[in-house]
Amino acid sequence: MRDEEKDQRVRPGRLRAALGALSGVLAGFAALAVAEPVAAAVRPQSSPVIAVGGASIDAAPAAVKDWAIRHFGTNDKLVLQLGILAVLTVLALALGVLAVRFRRAAAAGVLLFGAVGAAAAVGRPDSAGFTDAVPSVLGAIAGALLLYVLVGRLITVRRSPGSATGQAGKSLPASAGWDRRGFVLAAASAAAASAAVGAVGRSLNASRGRDAIASREKVVLPSPGSPARPVPRRAGLRVPGISPFLTPDSDFYRVDTALVVPKVDATAWRLRIHGKGVRRPATYSFDDLLRRELIERDITLTCVSNEVGGPYVGNARWTGVRLADLLAECGVRPPSRGGPADQLVSRSVDGMTIGSPVEEVMDGRDAMLAIGMNGRPLPFEHGFPVRMVVPGLYGFVSACKWIEDIELTTFASYDPYWVKRGWARRAPIRTESRIDTPKPFARPKSGTVMVAGVAWAQHRGIDKVEVRVDDGPWQEADLAAEATRDTWRQWSLPWQATKGGHTLTVRATDRTGAVQTGTRTRTIPDGASGWHSVVVTVE
Repeated sequence: MRDEEKDQRVRPGRLRAALGALSGVLAGFAALAVAEPVAAAVRPQSSPVIAVGGASIDAAPAAVKDWAIRHFGTNDKLVLQLGILAVLTVLALALGVLAVRFRRAAAAGVLLFGAVGAAAAVGRPDSAGFTDAVPSVLGAIAGALLLYVLVGRLITVRRSPGSATGQAGKSLPASAGWDRRGFVLAAASAAAASAAVGAVGRSLNASRGRDAIASREKVVLPSPGSPARPVPRRAGLRVPGISPFLTPDSDFYRVDTALVVPKVDATAWRLRIHGKGVRRPATYSFDDLLRRELIERDITLTCVSNEVGGPYVGNARWTGVRLADLLAECGVRPPSRGGPADQLVSRSVDGMTIGSPVEEVMDGRDAMLAIGMNGRPLPFEHGFPVRMVVPGLYGFVSACKWIEDIELTTFASYDPYWVKRGWARRAPIRTESRIDTPKPFARPKSGTVMVAGVAWAQHRGIDKVEVRVDDGPWQEADLAAEATRDTWRQWSLPWQATKGGHTLTVRATDRTGAVQTGTRTRTIPDGASGWHSVVVTVE
């Protein structure tokens, strides 16, 4: 065969480069679409985007995680997933352009990214093994093949005059041109097929959670043997803009590392208690917990990532089983009574590990395995079917959601997830307060302006709240009635506001006599400190 008769690639022009980029995007779309139903069959968490996102969260420095929570709040996971998709899109565009010149190398690049997704899936703490790599591998193969085929349609075929003939004996022109019709048909078919396959995958993923949803709908919480105290009438102040005493489920903060909210079937759920000093290891089902005496308590939870004046604190009515009772049945003793374990490591179904001090869990406070929130079964976002709640400790050392395992060990022998990333092993909640109203940069009218908010010092209680206007003296605020020492406490102060700019500052004093410090610290390693201030302009 003569050289001029061989298939040759033509230097890509702008149109061909653009179509190559489009081919790359379609190949990437196909890879993710194919991975979706495969992940539904294997395990939703094995999806490439979810696996890579989880690995990114694990690898990110603590300061980066804190920054993301501070700037994006509970949308941080959505932002991460969108960021991953944006990066994949850019890489797909680049591989598509490359493929116009180097088709095999670009297809190999798609396979390489599949290998990255597979490695991320297999390396997750909750990985089920090498089967978690299957979605990424099959998706990458589909994407590589599609890229190879689409770009093949962009290759120009040159023949010498008379080397081939068309119908009626007519010879093809010297340059037959690239296969426009074939490319359009292949690209359109690939896009439609990918969309259909992706829709099937989403439907399968949704169906996997139906059993869990059905199990939650069937749960009827028994009446607690130890109900919560009636909330005092004056525990909730009638001040517009102040946080309600009980936080609705929909407004309760959510901070965790789960890119996909686990949907656990309560009928299949089990909790194992084992480890150092556990003389009688045990496994409990959800029905086992329902048959036990339940307690009901109003408890305020706080995230360690909460900045001074931040939103990651909420108060709810929790229903559950006393954790200390379960541990005692298993033969566990706290260190003060000779127990060999000083750390309780709780594990979630998504692989999260949280370390809690055994002494505090068993010191008589209302630490519980919660099954209900505000009178209903836990929402999936907040840990259904079972989560831990320990008054007085930040969530990263106590509030394990979707819990399935409790191991007794020591702080010296095991570092849980957050400790490995620079956070403290022990973290009692600091005494803090917040101004809810007026809001920062508000422009109230002169005269009486109600300054109000909440203060908390769980398991110690709030004794006093003071407010300062500019650099003036501290003025004692009116406190709402206290429900329990484990809940936040509302406060208010009528301020005679004068025209101009003013800075309002608040501080609290807990029942031990400790005054909230004005020294500003970061959230890392054991919670932020400092006084909350807002700047307003009185008109």
